[in-house]
Amino acid sequence: MKQTLIAQVEDKPGVLNRVASLFRRRNFNIQSLAVGHSETPGVSRMTIVTDEEELLRRNVIRTNLLKLINVIDVQDVTEQPCVIRETALVKIKAGASQRGQVMDVAEMYRARIVDVATETLIVEVTGESSKIESLIGVLEPFGILEIMRTGQIAMTRGVVLPRNGSGSTGNGKH
Repeated sequence: MKQTLIAQVEDKPGVLNRVASLFRRRNFNIQSLAVGHSETPGVSRMTIVTDEEELLRRNVIRTNLLKLINVIDVQDVTEQPCVIRETALVKIKAGASQRGQVMDVAEMYRARIVDVATETLIVEVTGESSKIESLIGVLEPFGILEIMRTGQIAMTRGVVLPRNGSGSTGNGKH
């Protein structure tokens, strides 16, 4: 089972390098990493997906992330109800005769055509990784020229209450 972590970090230079260096030093593999601004100014949210199966190693990752000075909070949402999404841009070789077929495929997957050029189309798709893999598989016979994927982003469902009922979140350094 893949481990999915959501980390809130300070929006400062070098934070991403510290997180990546932690994974390198501990010999953990990052399968996916997505970072962006959060609802709080000065705080970014990272979604980190690893391939750790063993619970002990998974807890080591979370504990070590919390030790980093710029990390405010880390949630392991692997077994929590979450909405997990990924976005991909796929450039397809499609002349005038194939455009209709590519557009029909895109519509079936609720994807969008975001660019049209003389010999190419760019399809944007958002959803679970399996949906994106499926679309890529269907588009392959047309001739895929480029693929860009964001990595997974995750958000827990419903209201998330502070841990231990203390009203305090984070590693106590902030």
